[in-house]
Amino acid sequence: MWKKEDVKSQAVPETSSRISTASPAAASTLAREASAALPASSKASACISQGIRIKGEITGSEDLFLDGLFEGTVNLSSGSLTVGPNGEVKADIFAREVIVRGRVDGKIVGREKIQLWSTGNVAGDLQTERLMIEDGAVLRGRIEIETGRPIDKRDEARGVAAGSSKGGVTSVSPGSAAD
Repeated sequence: MWKKEDVKSQAVPETSSRISTASPAAASTLAREASAALPASSKASACISQGIRIKGEITGSEDLFLDGLFEGTVNLSSGSLTVGPNGEVKADIFAREVIVRGRVDGKIVGREKIQLWSTGNVAGDLQTERLMIEDGAVLRGRIEIETGRPIDKRDEARGVAAGSSKGGVTSVSPGSAAD
């Protein structure tokens, strides 16, 4: 008599028995292939992975995940740039949104938002409308928050005392929150 289980076992090979009987080298190869199939970033259209070294200029309008070494300039007019945890970037960055999980040396202009994750390390000036810094992130440089709204005289007077503020731009002076 025909059994549903018999057909299923003949048509679909069992992967668990292959992995358990495979050598450690074969198992690591299968694991590497499985992880390579996963996207580097759910939003990234393009990816420069770990182990790649590039010098030059990157321009475009799509999202980019950069987890390798890059030196030059990055200009993503309407895209976002994610610097991965293994990424090392020595460049000025201009993008709609910038997420830093690795190391960046240079000026970062994120028109809408800049995010520094806890593993992020930035040495350079930041200019953005919104800024998010997680605990553990390192930042050495100036921050300019552009709100897009005019500053009235009372805000301007307060800005002069705390740093500088003009034309919708708020500058934060170097120092710590305890100062």
